[in-house]
Amino acid sequence: MPRYRALALRRDADGWLDGARRVASPNCDQRPDGEQLTLIVVHAISLPPGQFSGDAIERLFTNRLDVSAHPYFAQIGALQVSAHFLLRRDGELLQFVSCRQRAWHAGVSSWSGRPRCNDFSLGIELEGCDELPFADVQYDRLLELIQVLCAQYPIEAVVGHSDVSPGRKTDPGPCFDWRRLALLGDLSGLRR
Repeated sequence: MPRYRALALRRDADGWLDGARRVASPNCDQRPDGEQLTLIVVHAISLPPGQFSGDAIERLFTNRLDVSAHPYFAQIGALQVSAHFLLRRDGELLQFVSCRQRAWHAGVSSWSGRPRCNDFSLGIELEGCDELPFADVQYDRLLELIQVLCAQYPIEAVVGHSDVSPGRKTDPGPCFDWRRLALLGDLSGLRR
């Protein structure tokens, strides 16, 4: 299993993390002026559904998905979506959008009475699905990423996509172990 170097924000504070492979997505825009980053939204994605590896997620987030490569892709090929980060099953971390910009990850959403979660959140996709457990290294790297982000931004809560879009989304799903994540590190100051 590869050992990854520790994550750190670049000194120029441009919102890109050292230690993450940068794959810039056009599916982003500017946050509203003065908006504070107070929320992390954890997602799960696999393309095609239930299958891991390959470059389909990268292609989806960069508007280059080959809709002829799999029947499911025809349903999602026109979507313009992204996340700030993708954590692969082997622990590789990719970054698609600067933390200073708004990634298009949460869609119609609200948290603590505030609509439009994309305005004040960071989106982290885990390569996974509702039916299978996540990899051990994903929990370790996710905790590390959350800690780095909390040190840089006034994060108040780490939640699932299902928490901000109940009834519309289920991810990260029932196989994601929130308790395990909390036991790995001190997240006591954060709401869930």
